[in-house]
Amino acid sequence: MTTTLEKPTTAPALTTTTRRRTASRRRSTPLTIAMLAALAYFLLPLFWLLAASTKNTQDLFNSFGLWFSRAPRLFANIRATFTQDDGVFVHWLLNTAAYAVASAVGAALLAAAAGYGFAKFRFRGDRAAFNLVLGAIMVPATALAIPTYLLFAKVGLVNTPWAIILPSLVNPFGLYLMRVYAADAVPDSLLEAARIDGAGETRIFLRIALRLLAPGLVTVLLFTLVATWNNYFLPLIMLNDPNLYPITVGLSSWAAQAQNGGAGASGDMLPLVVTGSLISIVPLVVAFLLLQRYWQSGLATGSVKQ
Repeated sequence: MTTTLEKPTTAPALTTTTRRRTASRRRSTPLTIAMLAALAYFLLPLFWLLAASTKNTQDLFNSFGLWFSRAPRLFANIRATFTQDDGVFVHWLLNTAAYAVASAVGAALLAAAAGYGFAKFRFRGDRAAFNLVLGAIMVPATALAIPTYLLFAKVGLVNTPWAIILPSLVNPFGLYLMRVYAADAVPDSLLEAARIDGAGETRIFLRIALRLLAPGLVTVLLFTLVATWNNYFLPLIMLNDPNLYPITVGLSSWAAQAQNGGAGASGDMLPLVVTGSLISIVPLVVAFLLLQRYWQSGLATGSVKQ
């Protein structure tokens, strides 16, 4: 007589229950509250900016700050912002885009080249040079603004676009980031294989290493793009021509006119400053949305089997 043992049918149910219990245990109420507080911290200023852009000058001072106007005039404010002073806001926007893109691309490429060199080559004084880079990270940019102005004044670059672009090309934090990233993202075995095949160091960097460094490169590019786009103090001391102003300095001049009643000022300039600030963050949001995919996966995945 043969006895057949049946497999228990409750195992899947037990597995599902265990998974649910494990997932519930991983939930942390304090952590959730902290994340919600951080989310509110970052989103509330943007919400205020959006709500304030729907108001006129009177509503800005008399209505609740975190809600929209009863008579929204967002599109009227946008139209007035682009037409104020013969459309100078568009000129400021183009200036800012030119400064930010040139600085971001240049800084990212320089940081990638220097970080790759520090990570993959050994030379006399490399540690001392890298420690100098780490020390430069500790120096605030505002502390270098006046010396930079004096230096650029000597060579006649003040009140030119180069006065904004050249200082932004130096990014010690970006160099440090690329050095750390290149140490793991670019395998030494891949470089040795390329050298055995007869490739030169420049070709290896441009054709192999630079592609593997793309996620880190995009990170440095975005950091520099945001820093240059939002830079205020350096353009303020370097530029005297309103036609060269970026958005930050241009909107500041509008705010000063509204407060002091300067030439060309009107009672409705404060809504234009707020609306211009809202418009100025739209390109940054678009840039992050377009380039975020490079952060999600590294291009070196599967390139070498160790």
